[in-house]
Amino acid sequence: MSDTRPELPDHLSVDPRSPHHVAAVFEHDIGIRFNGKERFDVEEYCISEGWIKVPAGKTLDRKGRPLCIKLKGQVEAFYR
Repeated sequence: MSDTRPELPDHLSVDPRSPHHVAAVFEHDIGIRFNGKERFDVEEYCISEGWIKVPAGKTLDRKGRPLCIKLKGQVEAFYR
């Protein structure tokens, strides 16, 4: 039985309204390692530019979505 997973994109978002959302990737369990430490709260990432977006506490924007902050560093995406 062959496991055919799609290649992880350079830029990925969990928000289905984003142009960087790839539903086929989320059918599998993925992980994000940021500066050598695995993060579980990543909303969006870009490997080539070296950043992730994470929620800023419980703060929401005016549309009810989590307010995110951008952190810069070494980003690595992988399948678990």
